[in-house]
Amino acid sequence: MRGIAALVVVFDHSSYTFMADFRGELMPHFNTSRYGIMVFFLVSGYVIPASLERGGCVRTFWIGRVFRVYPLWAAVVAVFLGAGLLGMVESRDFGRQSAVTVAVAHATMLQELLGTPNLLLVLWTLSYEMSFYLLCVALFTVRLHQRSAAVAVVLAALAVLGVVSVTAGAVLPASALSGLAGTGPLIVCASTAMVVAICCASAGSHVLRVFGGVLGGVTALVLVPFNGTVPLWEGLAILAVMFLGTAVHRAENGQTAWRCAAATAGVVVACAVGSAYRYGDGYHFTRRGWIVAFLLAVLTFGAGLASRRRRMPRTLTGLGTISYSVYLVHPVLLAVIDSTTGRRRQDNPALEAAFFAVLLPLCLLTYRYIEAPCQTLGRRLARRMPP
Repeated sequence: MRGIAALVVVFDHSSYTFMADFRGELMPHFNTSRYGIMVFFLVSGYVIPASLERGGCVRTFWIGRVFRVYPLWAAVVAVFLGAGLLGMVESRDFGRQSAVTVAVAHATMLQELLGTPNLLLVLWTLSYEMSFYLLCVALFTVRLHQRSAAVAVVLAALAVLGVVSVTAGAVLPASALSGLAGTGPLIVCASTAMVVAICCASAGSHVLRVFGGVLGGVTALVLVPFNGTVPLWEGLAILAVMFLGTAVHRAENGQTAWRCAAATAGVVVACAVGSAYRYGDGYHFTRRGWIVAFLLAVLTFGAGLASRRRRMPRTLTGLGTISYSVYLVHPVLLAVIDSTTGRRRQDNPALEAAFFAVLLPLCLLTYRYIEAPCQTLGRRLARRMPP
């Protein structure tokens, strides 16, 4: 599923350069970006809490996550900055924010929720991934991690309430907290809270673990609805979708009944679709495009779940293995192309195919020489740590 989602996201972004006319016709009816992202989020919800609970240790969970997501992220960011110094890509405008605050915000991976423009266009989703990690750890430390279905329903209901509040006139601007408290102070407070939360949740003391878990969870719950750049209802719907994936995992492993997971799916889908229908038309997407993409993402996840006992083609599993590389590397390659040769004035499917032909072998290399060795190192380090 991750491999399919990554390819769809790559097409969405590369179509700006190679298939602009086709993209203009497709997006109002099917938002390919939201489709791929929602599949990613469902899969993350399905696997991330399982990895935490399988080890039963917050410390080893964070070590695994850090060595899983940060090495390639750091390498890609370094290459992008280097290309910017060489004039191969256009530099981002961060307004009045200093280089230090931008760097700190990106280092937390919460920059999307801290009022800082993303250095790469795809990095905004990692902010929601990090928020989900913090929430999972919070629930685990207070021993409510089995309540995934209830959490998903509550978040979905809050998304609907967000739409109601917007309809009533209580509209929150994008990055509302940053506008109220200032971007710099918010970055300092949130990054400090995140570091303290992770350190305390990984401590040996039960009291410190609970404190750290709750601090991280509260930080995520404050930032997602009140300081994101996506609409309030969509930010909450994203979290609800992740916990829906967790609820499905629990049903599959006999921790809850399948009817509970099915009911959760019904509530989350109904609330998300209802929210998008009521307040889904905006600058980034149309309500039809978002709803179709969301429903197809849920159906795709369901098809993958139904096929989980079957042997998968090695091509698909291979794409899933390198999907993180595909997701992070392709915007750098596109930025270089856009700044050097420019975007095509007419659709060119041959160049679109050539882009994939260059990207996938490159991602094989980044996985083999960056991702895989760092994941192995992280596992070794985690095994040496006392539980």
